[in-house]
Amino acid sequence: MTNDLQNGAATAKGAVQFRLADAEAFQIEAGRGNAMASSVYMMLLITDGVGHGMLENKKTALAQGACLMLHPQAICRLEAGVIGMTGYRFEFEMSGLQHSSEGKTGLETLDEWLASWTHEFGASAAGMLLEAEHLHRSRNEADELERLDRQIRFQSLLLSMLRAYRSAAAGEQSLRQAVGRSVEYVRAHYAQPLSIGRLAEMTATNRWRYTQLFKEETGQLPIDFLNTVRIDKAQEMLLLTGDKLKQIALAVGYSNEYYFNRKFKQKVGITPGQYRSRNTGKTRVFAPFLEDYLVALGVTPILQFFHRGWGRQEYLGLYGVPDFDIAVDDWTVLSSHQPDFILLNDGHRRWNLERYSRISPVFKIPFAGEDWRLMLRSIGNVLGRQQEATAAVERLERQIAEARFRLGRTSAKESVAVLRISGQSIALYGGGACGYTGPLLYRGLGLTEPDIVRRMASGVRRVNLSLEELKELDADHLFVTFEGHGEGRELLDSDVWQSLPAVRAGRAYEVDFLAWMNYGVLSHSRKISDVLQAMGR
Repeated sequence: MTNDLQNGAATAKGAVQFRLADAEAFQIEAGRGNAMASSVYMMLLITDGVGHGMLENKKTALAQGACLMLHPQAICRLEAGVIGMTGYRFEFEMSGLQHSSEGKTGLETLDEWLASWTHEFGASAAGMLLEAEHLHRSRNEADELERLDRQIRFQSLLLSMLRAYRSAAAGEQSLRQAVGRSVEYVRAHYAQPLSIGRLAEMTATNRWRYTQLFKEETGQLPIDFLNTVRIDKAQEMLLLTGDKLKQIALAVGYSNEYYFNRKFKQKVGITPGQYRSRNTGKTRVFAPFLEDYLVALGVTPILQFFHRGWGRQEYLGLYGVPDFDIAVDDWTVLSSHQPDFILLNDGHRRWNLERYSRISPVFKIPFAGEDWRLMLRSIGNVLGRQQEATAAVERLERQIAEARFRLGRTSAKESVAVLRISGQSIALYGGGACGYTGPLLYRGLGLTEPDIVRRMASGVRRVNLSLEELKELDADHLFVTFEGHGEGRELLDSDVWQSLPAVRAGRAYEVDFLAWMNYGVLSHSRKISDVLQAMGR
């Protein structure tokens, strides 16, 4: 019992417990610094003054009420400002709960708090500092009951901090969600008069904090983001409509045509009139991820996209076209090939390809890849190849109709699934409306979705499966593609894989990764050929 009284109250089995090991006050003179380290957890509370704390490559400003939380063996350097800095240093141990291999305790709030090394507690700081002062004064207490009281007070202090942290974190999350909703509001209501003040009011925060969070969410200040959305919409209208420039300016939110022209040129590099007129007769085009459509229209791009993990689109036969490594993002290489313009689809945000507007005008195709007809006709319009686009659409539609007839009623009743396997995941592609394969296989060719697709991947492009979920894959036919350089192939030797109905029946087929992970016309043509060959039609 004596040891329990000295070390702190006994805790319930499985509960986390903190034990205060040492407490001391520190003072750092103005302009001086001091390194702090401990073999156990360490908490630093600033009681007065200002300065900075530095941990590895992180630096944070410190003032009264600031708290630093350091893991064992971590070294933090405190540097005092012009009036010096004082505080308390508490060393403590944590027990009663096992850490995982990632260093987590299993308590979400506690894990996040320990990982966030600097904290501010606002109005709660004063009470916490008073409690810290009491803990420091009683550090040499010999009476067992008083020592027990000290441990309970310390755990109570940490509990108060954890509760304050959780409350602040919940408020921060709610605010970020509100800012995210305001971003979508801007995308939907770009034509309306919008101001930072009005948007900040929608999130119940001040202009400064709103602007900060908005930039974290989008990478742009609110006014710059609004102009980006407006100019993107204007580009779409310039390509796909015959509306006059004044009409377009008004439609996207600019009441002044001159101001619209100026903003458009700042963003795109040329005027709206020049943008509209440059879409005919030009063939020096760079179109990463859209090369399929270009080849279908009889246009050879000046570069073809390449990814070290995925390779290139070999099925397009662009053997004489130089590669452009999309992950390396060397814009000087692109600039040296002097494109007349650049075509991008809705995946450009992932790769930050908008930056290439410094090299050449950027044309953004505003449609989802699933609508391959509209995508092809839009690109044909941009390239002045409307007749070629119409012919390509008609060719693929005939191929789909003929394949559907050949598959007939018997094959159509057989269920088909598509898996994308990597070293990290097993992805099941979605149903009839979404993804690289669903619209073609299920809607176009009339093949049947297996039960697991209807249950888990309805309305989404793809969903990752666990091994337990993979066991439920009851498709009659299985088309499989491997991402990268064959990572994940060890799955093929597993009992789970060998137990799948399609595998047992010899109806699992490996297909080319980039030929199937594509929305293009030639990609779809390749998929149809693969399906007919695999299913014996």
